[in-house]
Amino acid sequence: MKNLLYITLLCVFSFGFVYAGVPKKEKKALMSLYESTNGMHWVHKWDLKEPVSSWYGVKVIDDHVVEINLFRNNLMGPLPEEIGNLKYLNSLNLAFNLITGEIPESIVSLENLKILKLEMNKLKGNLPETLGKLGNLEELTAFNNFLSGSIPSSIGEVKNLKVLNLSSNNIKGRIPESLGDLASLEILGLFENGLWGDIPNSIGNLGNLKELVLANNQLGGEIPKEFSNLASLKVMQIQNNKFDSFQNLKLMNKKEFLVFDYDGGNLNTKDFKDVNFSKTRMADTKFEDEN
Repeated sequence: MKNLLYITLLCVFSFGFVYAGVPKKEKKALMSLYESTNGMHWVHKWDLKEPVSSWYGVKVIDDHVVEINLFRNNLMGPLPEEIGNLKYLNSLNLAFNLITGEIPESIVSLENLKILKLEMNKLKGNLPETLGKLGNLEELTAFNNFLSGSIPSSIGEVKNLKVLNLSSNNIKGRIPESLGDLASLEILGLFENGLWGDIPNSIGNLGNLKELVLANNQLGGEIPKEFSNLASLKVMQIQNNKFDSFQNLKLMNKKEFLVFDYDGGNLNTKDFKDVNFSKTRMADTKFEDEN
């Protein structure tokens, strides 16, 4: 009889453990997000009485929230600090909404995060100075917001970063030298900000870089000769800046370009591979995304 009672209790506790759902701290973080961004007016609302795993755009694995995709879902209002409690999160897509306020400092606590998409919102303020804590981040897109301040030098610590697009904001200051430490970087979009000063020579270290969009800033000096090391580059847009010289562009393997935009008139365009110099991809940085 005792053995039967023991087995019964064991089954009950095991059942309760398996179906316990996400931890209270993670559920509370989601509820804070829902309330802070006016969840009752979302396109796809959450039924907070239902299990978290059934909530729109939320993916749960092993009772932990690992993905949130609320792309174009009419989120309105600021992001709560509690979002930093989603420790298992590896993808956060809040793009194409009406999110206001600043990026919470707590977001750097999401050490498992690989994808962070915040573009096409109304975010303001600075990027977190400690952005480098997001060591597993592979994609950071926050274009078309109202972000200000400068690009934190800690960005160079995000060694796995492949995509960085901060275009169409109010970011000022110099491009940090530490960007040259991002050996995996494939896309760098800083179009239409208030960046000034010389382009760091360290950008020439980005051997995997395919797209470099620096147009519509206040950048000056000369194009670094180290640009000749950018062997993978296919798209380069540097027009509407204040460069003193474009001579070092002659050192680049120009026949490999698909898109090339600059506003100097002293290069032989016959050296380029069927490039349409009237074409521009700058607008693409504003609207490219996936649902």
